[in-house]
Amino acid sequence: MLDYPRWKYLLVATVLLVALLFAAPNFFGEDQALQVARKDRAAIDDTARLAVEDFLTKHQVVFIRSYVDDGRLMVRFGSVAQQLQARDAVNEGLASTYVSALTRASRAPEFFRSLGLRPMPLGLDLRGGLHLLYQVDVNGAVGQLLDSYEQDFRRGLAAQQLPFNDVTAISTQGGVVNGLRITLPATADAPATRDALRKIVADLNYEIGGSGDFRYVEGSLSTAQVRQRQDDAIQQNIITLRNRVNELGVSEPIVQRQGVDRVAVQLPGVQNSAEVKDILGKVATLEFRLTDTQNSVPEAVQRGRAPLGSKLYYDRSGRPTLLKREVIATGDQLVDATSAASQDGPAVSVRLDARAGEQMLQTTRANVGKPMAVVFIEKKRETTEVDGQKVDRDTTTQQVISQATIRGVFGNQFQITGLTQTEARELALLMRSGQLAAPLFIVEERAIGPSLGQASIEMGVTALLIGMAGVFVFMIVYYKAFGVVASLVLVANVVLLTALLSMMRAALSLPGIAGILLTVGMAVDANVLIYERIREELRNGVSPQAAIRAGFDKAFSAIADSNVTTFIAGLVLWVFGTGAIRGFAVVLTLGIATSMFTSVMGSRALITLIYGGRNRPTRLLI
Repeated sequence: MLDYPRWKYLLVATVLLVALLFAAPNFFGEDQALQVARKDRAAIDDTARLAVEDFLTKHQVVFIRSYVDDGRLMVRFGSVAQQLQARDAVNEGLASTYVSALTRASRAPEFFRSLGLRPMPLGLDLRGGLHLLYQVDVNGAVGQLLDSYEQDFRRGLAAQQLPFNDVTAISTQGGVVNGLRITLPATADAPATRDALRKIVADLNYEIGGSGDFRYVEGSLSTAQVRQRQDDAIQQNIITLRNRVNELGVSEPIVQRQGVDRVAVQLPGVQNSAEVKDILGKVATLEFRLTDTQNSVPEAVQRGRAPLGSKLYYDRSGRPTLLKREVIATGDQLVDATSAASQDGPAVSVRLDARAGEQMLQTTRANVGKPMAVVFIEKKRETTEVDGQKVDRDTTTQQVISQATIRGVFGNQFQITGLTQTEARELALLMRSGQLAAPLFIVEERAIGPSLGQASIEMGVTALLIGMAGVFVFMIVYYKAFGVVASLVLVANVVLLTALLSMMRAALSLPGIAGILLTVGMAVDANVLIYERIREELRNGVSPQAAIRAGFDKAFSAIADSNVTTFIAGLVLWVFGTGAIRGFAVVLTLGIATSMFTSVMGSRALITLIYGGRNRPTRLLI
């Protein structure tokens, strides 16, 4: 008698029901939508939702409905024109409080959202948007680390009253900066200075060099430390880019490492590439320094160099000023920054961490009545033409954006003034999102229109339907009733795969659609192996029920061997691949797992239900 354990029936039924539940949101389709989020990152509540709805209604913007999803407001529209009208209205009338982003929202009922069920996200090639590929200046990351060490050395040696002339960077023969040189006066105690430096920064290898009046202590990074710093810089840049993307309010962005020193950024729905590139790739930070009031600025400009212990800067009007070399605080010590209004005009309210706050407190307490400046530092790459060839050149712009007298003692909270409203808003965004650990330079930029994505979706779905229909017709004509079972199993396989992609929030792209088509073909292959084995057993005179049992048992090894080898190849592509290759590998790997389940367990459960038990079929429609 052909039988199948009841727990396996229960397992198959449960898996299919759960898969239908998770896959269901994908079948309702999507509408054009606008995502609205608060600039202060606070969650939007029902009061704020109603206020935005009233605002859109007053501006005669027609929308279908709105709802709060994960602290952000989603407003659905019936057309692209209404969506763009709403975006313009929000950006003009609510720009001080909210940030908006174009997106698409599912038409699935509220029931699914309440359970946390969402459709699988679509990749950039299907939704349209902006693709940016950045190259990370990994050598610049080492330079930034040494810049921070330089400030620690200056503060530490000054606090211990150990004399030194200057702290400068040193590099290898290949031009990679890997250490610092602290030059000493002739009367300085070099061993004592070296021991003090080791206590300040223990990560460097220190050596004493020079002779006579020229003596110095060098601290350098090892090759392993340089490589580790470069890897850390790439990871930190990915985190910073994600923060900046979130600040811009882009829906479902993708920021991931690609290759050795590159980072790919995909921003679905974004078309204003100029503004986005300016914010994402800006390598900018702040430094707070005291103004040098003891030396003459015109004299420093005339000589072309600043006095010892000071540095020459220019403000936005081109006026020169002298600032102390010692940095009070930097942008990477920032905890929070928001644009605000003050008596002196637009401002940025700043909050520093405990260490920087203590340093600021001590500095302002000792320098009340003296001026302090805020220096904005930006690094970028410019392309120039030399001898008819284009050459990339890295430049650093250091500009004094604010200079004011210290009127009182303050610590970790204060305001930066002297900015326009746009500058204050952009500076606050950059400071909140964090400082890039290394400069970024765009090596590839592609803007993909939403019409191309929609056409790709339609062609991909059409190809999938035509392919599956062709397979169904062939299987039903060739294998009769067993072909109907195989067709039902294929549908279940696609449902299972869709559910897994939705659960994992894996973005579906064009290569992913190709992976689904390949998975359908592989699932059919497993059914063909089983059915042909059943046919062979029937030709050998075995009873129908025994033939079914033997067909599944004897075909399993061949099915497992072919699927395991493909699964290993897909897994390797998933782990080591990037971009389109990885998207294909994700769907292929998951599809192999679902096809094994549906072709072996699902198909056997359905056929046993029809021909098993006490039924004694004399022939099989195969």
